[in-house]
Amino acid sequence: MIEPMITAWKQDRVARSATGDPGSCDLWEIVNAIFYQNRTGCQWRYLAHDLPSWSAVFYYFGLWRQDGLDQRISELLRCQVRERAKR
Repeated sequence: MIEPMITAWKQDRVARSATGDPGSCDLWEIVNAIFYQNRTGCQWRYLAHDLPSWSAVFYYFGLWRQDGLDQRISELLRCQVRERAKR
């Protein structure tokens, strides 16, 4: 559900960048790391070692907050939960 939003964000970001470099991070792993941090409440520096580096996750989290992508994802997921609960 959120993949099209993240893909569109990445394409827009690459198009606006000076170098056109898409970056080397797998954004799905970044999303998993953000969900992990949200679920566990751990500090960024203590993310599990099988996830991307904490600095990369924090970097993307900051970009997504700045661009409003985090709010759009949250709204999408909230609407899905409400629909399933028939509200």
